[in-house]
Amino acid sequence: MPGIDECLLEAMRLPGARGASLVDWTSGLALGTVGESPGGDHEAAATEAAEFARLAAEQRAFAPDDDPGGDPAAGADPPVEDLIVSNRDSYHVLRFVGPSFDGSVVLHLWLARTEGNLALARIRLGEMARRLVLA
Repeated sequence: MPGIDECLLEAMRLPGARGASLVDWTSGLALGTVGESPGGDHEAAATEAAEFARLAAEQRAFAPDDDPGGDPAAGADPPVEDLIVSNRDSYHVLRFVGPSFDGSVVLHLWLARTEGNLALARIRLGEMARRLVLA
């Protein structure tokens, strides 16, 4: 099972990857970063990604119909699998990592829109999130 560094390096092998980070969305802390950072500041990007993830994870409107209402901050799976933000030149994909990290961690991948493959990125980030372990 890959640790944080291996996981982030694997994410950077995706076509179009510009940068990747593992972020604790309850604190805004970047647990690891690699590559470029949106805006040029990894810590600011982690804080902003955490705010976005927290907003989505805590809203019942985004939960599946059969969700029992677990609290993601208390170690339950967040109701959201991933978030995608697109702009003129890039995609930002935030993939929630399950309860192995107390349910409070997201993988943030920044993809160049022209070279990136959004479907492939979602699939691979999901695989990485399932295999990730703290190291």
